[in-house]
Order: sequence, then C-alpha cells, then structure tokens
Amino acid sequence: MKIFTYIIIAFAVVLIGFNIAKLDFNNLFEGDSLIALIGIIAILCAVVILLIFRLSKSIDEKLKKQQ
Repeated sequence: MKIFTYIIIAFAVVLIGFNIAKLDFNNLFEGDSLIALIGIIAILCAVVILLIFRLSKSIDEKLKKQQ
C-alpha cells in the first residue's frame, strides 16, 4: 500500500504540472485557466488526503508494535 500511495502522489504531481501549463496568468479565472486552477486545487486536496492516510498507517503500525 505504501508504494501505491507514492505512485499516486507522483502521478498527482505530474497532473499538477500539466495543469500549470494550461494556466493563462493574464486571465486566471476565465475559460480553460479556471478549469486548470480547479484541477490543481482538487489534486492538492487529494495529495493531502493521501499524506494523512500514510501518517495514520504509520501511527497504526507503531501502536501495534507497542502492544
């Protein structure tokens, strides 16, 4: 599961780069630029959720070792 989450995070970073390439900084809130901005925010939320999941799994493993 650890490798899978890291692969998903790496894929998310690639998608963020793709969406940054679609941004038009002169008209950030219009057309494709807005869609790319929403995509970047959504991907960042997904990465945060995956990092929280990894942290909870490591805490769970440490608690199981103590018992």
